[in-house]
Amino acid sequence: MTTAHVVLQLKPGDEVGVALRDIHAGEALAPFAGFATAEIPFGHKVALRALAKGDVIHRLGQPIGLAQTAIALGAHVHLHNLGFEASMAGRAIGTRLSNASLCPIGQRPRFQGFVRDNGKVATRNYVGVLTSVNCSALVARMIADHFRDPSRLAAFPNVDGVVALTHKSGCSVADGSRSMSMLRRTLAGYAEHPNFSGVLLVGLGCEDNQIDQLVAEESLHLGPDLQKLVMQETGGTRTSVARGIEIVEAMLERANCAKRIPVPVSEIMVGLQCGGSDSFSGISANPALGAAVDLLVSNGGTAILAETTEIYGAENLLLERAVSAEVGSRLIGLLEWWEDYTKNEPQGFDNNPSPGNKVGGLTTILEKSLGAVAKGGSTNLVEVYGYARRVDKPGLVFMDSPGFDPMSATGQVAGGANLIAFTTGRGSCFGCRPAPSIKLATNTAMFTRMEEDMDINCGTILEGQHSIEAMGQMIFDEMIATASGKPTKSESLGYGDDEFAPWHVNAWL
Repeated sequence: MTTAHVVLQLKPGDEVGVALRDIHAGEALAPFAGFATAEIPFGHKVALRALAKGDVIHRLGQPIGLAQTAIALGAHVHLHNLGFEASMAGRAIGTRLSNASLCPIGQRPRFQGFVRDNGKVATRNYVGVLTSVNCSALVARMIADHFRDPSRLAAFPNVDGVVALTHKSGCSVADGSRSMSMLRRTLAGYAEHPNFSGVLLVGLGCEDNQIDQLVAEESLHLGPDLQKLVMQETGGTRTSVARGIEIVEAMLERANCAKRIPVPVSEIMVGLQCGGSDSFSGISANPALGAAVDLLVSNGGTAILAETTEIYGAENLLLERAVSAEVGSRLIGLLEWWEDYTKNEPQGFDNNPSPGNKVGGLTTILEKSLGAVAKGGSTNLVEVYGYARRVDKPGLVFMDSPGFDPMSATGQVAGGANLIAFTTGRGSCFGCRPAPSIKLATNTAMFTRMEEDMDINCGTILEGQHSIEAMGQMIFDEMIATASGKPTKSESLGYGDDEFAPWHVNAWL
């Protein structure tokens, strides 16, 4: 690719190419034959040959939909003439397994992390205030807000802060329901997360999600660093806030004793996310993140791919690398559940691409999924987990979740992710306390426009300055630096509290 090229064909045989800049009607489609018959926006698709109605259209050699009308060479290919078709991906399991070996333990990189008494390793050192129900949200925030004044944390230099994570549920949710089980599982995952040195659980007292039941059901253990506060028992709002501040102050004293020490990079567990995607997500940032994942996994680390609605149509790329029939079958089972669940959506499974995705050049969920799966690199898929389940196997794993980034990342952190890597083409602003979130831009124009929110510019891949492999190494190095304490842009801006969003599937929530 040279600066004279205006169209990029991602794989030989693809019927469409991607515009590397705005292409004007009548302009040559260099380096291909033909001329644009209409304006082709930056990142959008252009037909590289004439197509008949009903022809399958491919990107990266994978089907992304059907031509809804006859399409001329040089025509803009988008929502008006490319239609969704149910997944055309094969579902053969374990046909393309990687035989890559692990790096010897003595040669693996290390980072500076906090080692907890139970052996878990943290990348940050927070005290958390979690709520059992929406009714205790204000009290939780008031407790945490007390410590926003830097002077109140000055005596605790080894602590990253006090975080209040609230939600809109906890009542009108029946015991035994899927939503209650997921809520309790999520709260328990955060309560035991290594990035929290101490956690205070705050409840109202009369809610369905009783703290004592949560503790018992999730086998939590109350003690100095996991305590509860029930407002109706403590004495009301102001009294509860004052008592909560006392509890957190004692937790801060203990949290400040933690010190970073060298630990193997195998202790990094990264949640993989993409949001505000564009047509370049699957060309630059996502495959570069995949290259970083391959490096992490080769060094014994763990990467969690999620968003089940965003692998649909590209599931073959994961199933081919599933290490067993059981693992592959569990992934297929998730897709079948979502196929049934989305029948009630106006556009079914294809309801996922957002308006911003479409402006960025993505058309169908099948096309979006190709880029999303690329975040998982080329390593084997070793396990499939339900939402917010504790991840207990190293390597590339998959977690069931919706395609809404805050909900998906919340499940990954509850499962143990101590780092998030988030790619974006449109410019998503996101954080995920207590796990730091690295933001990866897919194109230079957006990175330049929103540099205050972006950590790495993967758009240099499109400009020929870096290979995917070189950028993958840069991302891997940034993971190590971030895990060692380097603040991300989202952390510096204060993102991460409001993005806590447990997944609910109840009809009334």
